[in-house]
Amino acid sequence: MADQGLYQTQTQKLAIGPQMQQSLQILQAPTLELRQIIQQEIEINPVLELESPDVSLDDAVPDDPDDRDGGDRDELDVISQMDEEWREYWAQSRMQTTNRSAEDQERWQFLMDSIVAPTTLQEHLVTQLRTAEINDPLLVRNVEFLIGSLDDRGFLNASVEDMSLHQSIPIDDLHAAKAVLMSFDPVGVGSDDLRECLLVQLERLGKKHSLAHRLVDQYLEDLANKRYPILARKLGVPLEQVSRAADFISTLDPRPASRFNPSSNNYVSPDIIVERLGGEWVPVMNNDDLPNLRLSNAYKDLLGQASSSGEVRNYIRDKIRSGKFLIRSIHQRQQTIHKIAIQILAHQQEFLEKGTSFLRPLNMAQVADEVGVHETTVSRAISGKYMATPHGVYELKFFFSHGVKTDSGEDLSNTSVKNAIADLIKTETKAKPLSDDKLAKLLDKQGIKVARRTVAKYREALGILPSHLRKSFS
Repeated sequence: MADQGLYQTQTQKLAIGPQMQQSLQILQAPTLELRQIIQQEIEINPVLELESPDVSLDDAVPDDPDDRDGGDRDELDVISQMDEEWREYWAQSRMQTTNRSAEDQERWQFLMDSIVAPTTLQEHLVTQLRTAEINDPLLVRNVEFLIGSLDDRGFLNASVEDMSLHQSIPIDDLHAAKAVLMSFDPVGVGSDDLRECLLVQLERLGKKHSLAHRLVDQYLEDLANKRYPILARKLGVPLEQVSRAADFISTLDPRPASRFNPSSNNYVSPDIIVERLGGEWVPVMNNDDLPNLRLSNAYKDLLGQASSSGEVRNYIRDKIRSGKFLIRSIHQRQQTIHKIAIQILAHQQEFLEKGTSFLRPLNMAQVADEVGVHETTVSRAISGKYMATPHGVYELKFFFSHGVKTDSGEDLSNTSVKNAIADLIKTETKAKPLSDDKLAKLLDKQGIKVARRTVAKYREALGILPSHLRKSFS
């Protein structure tokens, strides 16, 4: 039997201090989150101040002849140096912005001025309710209740029966309210499920007695799986009629609330704007959404005064150190992102000139080595950060992908392979769509060697159905 007892062992463990944790948090935070961090720091640290980018930092500290505390004077010298670095960074940033052409500046301003708050589905429906001629306050309240019970598809998140039971509302009253709601735009809103949503749209189009209506009403599962020959036999109609009816059904909206989905209206403010300056593509940091911080001169003066008590001086010294570290961390964050952007552009020149099909493989280890940081630093720095390019706004992660070798020995990114797959499917014969195996063979003829299972994975990532569900029978 093994001897049991208490033993003391020595191990090494890396502990990350509070300041290092804050530095990592600032590096990883998207701009919106960083603004919140800065606001929180301003609220708890009176030494921090916001200033206009047009106001230069005052690093002058009065030389008090009675101040014999050399430590405080040394610290003020360090703060002044740090302020100078911060001022230089903002000056360079403003210079890059000023160097934009008049056309670039006008386009950027138009983009910023075009951002409007999107109307929600609930706001859209309540507006219709207010303009409807309904004189029954109870009916209005019940319709409002149903509007508040819609999911992100525009469907009711529970059945009328369940809502009647749990809310103690007469079921007939809820049915009346649902009828009003389903008369509103978008057509199909307030439905219980996909079947009812599609049926309402067909009925509104005068197709209540059509083959399409019957397919949705009785055979929705077979329809979804494109079992057209089986449906033709069940209904005793030609296969072409089933195919045409299915094509018509595919034009209906399965998610009435989709155009009100906030995700489709989100505007991403890019952290970096790629511009052509002097014939070269360069990354310009977008600091428009980033507050400009400085250390309060009033508190720096207090620190330099011998008349201040030791307790006051210690308090100010602690707050100044915290503020200094915050400002330096933000400065380093911006510099790191900018250096990474420079390396991305260096590797993705063909993408900038020709588009996404020419994206090249790039891994974080490469960029980390070129920037002189650890790979995890690159990972944190690109998280939630965006770059505005000539071909659209992309998250920085978009530019990092593995790739495959072509027959010519070139490296091709996964994104480029996906684009090649999408292009092949766009031109396929709809009556005989390309299988994953066939796609792999066609890619091989283009010099791109990928396995069938890899093709399947990329196709699914593109949101493209397998060949038997893409088949058209018309």
